[in-house]
Amino acid sequence: MSRIDIIIRNTSGQPIYDQIYSQIKDLIVSGQLKEGEPLPSIRALSKDLRISVITTKRAYDELEKEGFIYTVAAKGCFVAEKNVEFIREENLKRIEDLMQEIGRLAATCGLKSHDLIEMFRLLGLDEEE
Repeated sequence: MSRIDIIIRNTSGQPIYDQIYSQIKDLIVSGQLKEGEPLPSIRALSKDLRISVITTKRAYDELEKEGFIYTVAAKGCFVAEKNVEFIREENLKRIEDLMQEIGRLAATCGLKSHDLIEMFRLLGLDEEE
């Protein structure tokens, strides 16, 4: 059984089951949780997080419905085989969301796109150099 660190924030406004779902999904998409790796049992994770078993089950059900995990009777839940194209799309969507946030922040600072590109280069994040 894997030990995973889930942080529940009561002040976030995001439902607890969704916080669990999002954090486990991020661990899977990023590769921190590998294909075939067992997840903590619903009961163990509930106890660890001090939350309802029903809440944890709902998060696991959502992960299974979306194809991130699968359940083996009497064995537990495991990380499903990754669909590389799906993960690429997930990452592209995440990048787009972050870029929109960067755009909003840049606008409040009076930065233009060429300023952002220069920052990108200065941070060594471009492949051209």
